[in-house]
Amino acid sequence: MAAKQPPPLMKKHSQTDLVSRLKTRKILGVGGEDDDGEVHRSKISQVLGNEMKFAVREPLGLRVWQFVSAVLFSGIAIMALTFPDQLYDAVFDGAQVTSKTPIRLYGGALLSISLIMWNALYTAEKVIIRWTLLTEACYFSVQFLVVTATLAETGLVSLGILLFLASRLLFVAISVYYYYQVGRKPKKV
Repeated sequence: MAAKQPPPLMKKHSQTDLVSRLKTRKILGVGGEDDDGEVHRSKISQVLGNEMKFAVREPLGLRVWQFVSAVLFSGIAIMALTFPDQLYDAVFDGAQVTSKTPIRLYGGALLSISLIMWNALYTAEKVIIRWTLLTEACYFSVQFLVVTATLAETGLVSLGILLFLASRLLFVAISVYYYYQVGRKPKKV
């Protein structure tokens, strides 16, 4: 007697079986929302992380402003290091410089800040961009206060100084605007 052959095994395709797929995804821990509200499509994206979460949705004109800031800081730094008399004269309209050392130290500090600005221009990290924008806003605010206090002491007021102070207020406003725009939470799509 010949042995009776068992019926051929039916292969189950888990891709077409929805219940099986849902159970597998539940076991793997993918497909559901995590603590941040993100839905991971695979275990790999869950372990490695979603890089879109770290990408900055840049406001319009941010990179242009970073470039202008870096050029501005570098230019004033080089001028303060090489021609301190002319820089002081340009800001305080004809006032005589008593010592060049403080102006050159100012130029060295500005050159250091400009290097940070140039490096921030090439990064995509939100935190670094925000810190450089905050640094700019603080610098321009302090510069506005120092020049205003100097004007109050000396009494020298001219159109050039008033334009200088107005430009500093404008630069503070632009830096603070971009600081908050970069820090905003992106809208859920």
